[in-house]
Amino acid sequence: MTPARAPLFLLLLIVASMNSPAFGTPSADHLPVQAAGAIPDQAAGTASDQAVDPHLWLEDVMGEKQLEWVRERNAESRKSLAEGEAFAALESRLLSILDSKERIPLVSRIGDHFYNLWRDAANPKGLWRRTTLDSYRTPEPAWETVIDVDALAKSEGENWVWHGATILEPEDRTCLVSLSRGGADADVVREFDLEQKAFVDGGFALPEAKSRVAWRNRGSLFVATDMGPGSLTASGYPRTVREWARGAPLADAETIFEGRADDMSVGGFSDLTPGFERDFLVRQITFWTNEMFLRRDGRLIKIDKPDDASASVHREWLLIELRTPWTVDGTTFPAGALLVATFEDFLKGERALHMLFEPTERTSLAAWAGTRNHLVLTTLDNVRSRIDVLTHRDGTWSRAALAGVPEFGTATITPVDEIESDDYWLVTSSPLEPSTLALGSATAPGTAPEKLKQTPAFFATKGLRVTQHEAVSKDRTRIPYFQIGPATLPTDGSTPTLLYGYGGFEIPLVPGYSPLSGAAWLEQGHVFVIANIRGGGEFGPRWHQAALKEKRPRAYEDFIAIAEDLVARKVTSPAHLGIMGGSNGGLLMGNMHSLRPDLFGAIVCQVPLLDMRRFNKQLAGASWMGEYGDPDKPEEWAFIRGFSPYHNVARDRGYPPMLITTSTRDDRVHPGHARKMTARLLECEKPVLYYENIEGGHGGAADNRQKAFMEALGYTFLDRELTR
Repeated sequence: MTPARAPLFLLLLIVASMNSPAFGTPSADHLPVQAAGAIPDQAAGTASDQAVDPHLWLEDVMGEKQLEWVRERNAESRKSLAEGEAFAALESRLLSILDSKERIPLVSRIGDHFYNLWRDAANPKGLWRRTTLDSYRTPEPAWETVIDVDALAKSEGENWVWHGATILEPEDRTCLVSLSRGGADADVVREFDLEQKAFVDGGFALPEAKSRVAWRNRGSLFVATDMGPGSLTASGYPRTVREWARGAPLADAETIFEGRADDMSVGGFSDLTPGFERDFLVRQITFWTNEMFLRRDGRLIKIDKPDDASASVHREWLLIELRTPWTVDGTTFPAGALLVATFEDFLKGERALHMLFEPTERTSLAAWAGTRNHLVLTTLDNVRSRIDVLTHRDGTWSRAALAGVPEFGTATITPVDEIESDDYWLVTSSPLEPSTLALGSATAPGTAPEKLKQTPAFFATKGLRVTQHEAVSKDRTRIPYFQIGPATLPTDGSTPTLLYGYGGFEIPLVPGYSPLSGAAWLEQGHVFVIANIRGGGEFGPRWHQAALKEKRPRAYEDFIAIAEDLVARKVTSPAHLGIMGGSNGGLLMGNMHSLRPDLFGAIVCQVPLLDMRRFNKQLAGASWMGEYGDPDKPEEWAFIRGFSPYHNVARDRGYPPMLITTSTRDDRVHPGHARKMTARLLECEKPVLYYENIEGGHGGAADNRQKAFMEALGYTFLDRELTR
């Protein structure tokens, strides 16, 4: 079994990025009140950082006074944007796309069946269902319901949101089902019997927490969860791993591994591949550093790798992905390389490392996966997907390009069953070509895979085209971006254009099919642009590290350079140029608002970080200090303050209108960021609208109806402001 190449918290962040309306593929706690940094009347640096934050009271997420403030802001936004036939028509259109029965039902194999989580108008919370491969190949598969999440939520009086299932392999009969209240990261975990289609009476069950749970065998789990005072890190993640035996109280489970309070998290997992069974424990020190241990015969054996490298196993292989150069026995391997060695030989001290992927200036490793007899590498070549199949035979590795990958667009490959099979699922798309699902075999990489499903065209593409361009940033670095829109544009800069960006956590934005953006924006004759700025992962670790901590302004300079290039090319003009981003992309939006208000006509800022003085004291924020720095260190706050939008609002400066959205149930990025920024802008009489969805977690919406409303809100705002 191949464990995740990134910690769960990073994977969740990637999911949040992918849930954005862009074409790219990137419950709140009550917090103690503390003094914060200054809220100056002028730009940063003009007032004491020791001043009390007048809007700190808004960090009390569930306080009645605070929720009344939210309801008032929501009512204002509804009145401004969500009344009238045009909004209703757009919301209905987007919901019809989200609920369409013609979407591809992506599946994963468990035993002899193929499982899918399906949401539509009749099943807003979802059906976890299954079918056979023969049936799946047909236009109308025969689905068998395994869990009706809507019925379960109704019977238990909970707003359950599906968070997935962890299967006990290779038995494939029992699983651990995770369910979230309202879409928060925290969830409950219950054991479920796939044959009986019922939760196991007296089986494993965990209360709501940000748990890390993995099967060790049929009778025990590795559990990292909230066990009370002292059991969590400063980031709010588990600090201890316990081995929990079936039938025993969790409180009696033996603690087998422990991290430090200032670590990010810990976790354990087992590779249950027959013939390669082994246990691992991971100490996630920071977001970008970790230690990995093999647990064998009651002792821990540390995997000898750089702390900032990620290690994974697949059958007999150990794979190490580097973030910085690593010198081994006189050979230096570059940052961004993927290395492979025989696991047992590596444990014995042998260092026969083979470089499966060597990055170049414009190529990077996006992902790798293992099938029964092969490794499959997905790379980005100037932000375009490429896939190769690697095979080890007679002591050497051979490489073959996978057929069926589009020239412009994305390709995602997933093993059907990495334990028993060399088959794979291939999902491909481009901004103007709907997603296609195909089934192929890694044993024949040059043979085009069998096309099984295709998403219908949800928006009109006639007259549209995709082009790739480059802007030159302040330090002369070339920054690529994708432009999707009419093939012929007026030359007066009058075309409404939406520029989307993220630029953080080594997450690349790649061009794929986004029917919501297509229906809401492109069909109107507008232009959509994807920014591949530094801080992301488009060109590997170096692209990301170029915008870390004190270098964060490089990401903002890159985004500004793309905006200026769009204006210089007369694609658009500042009055018609809108921008959008969420999470770390919301921080990007806040900084564009602060740094270049003259360059943009409207801003949509989603589930954002904005108060960088206090981000590390809230929810998972402490885990992001490796990305942004530590605001409690004066020497680091000195540069962080420069990209803390909340502290850089000036009363005497004009700003473009901004829509800020968040979720009450976001237990990753505290909704206080969005609330306080809105309050500050209102206090300074600046144009701002605010909407806080009560549910939805960091994704901003808990179901399709909520998502359709939030998307319609953003696009209605942009269309109104940019088409004047």
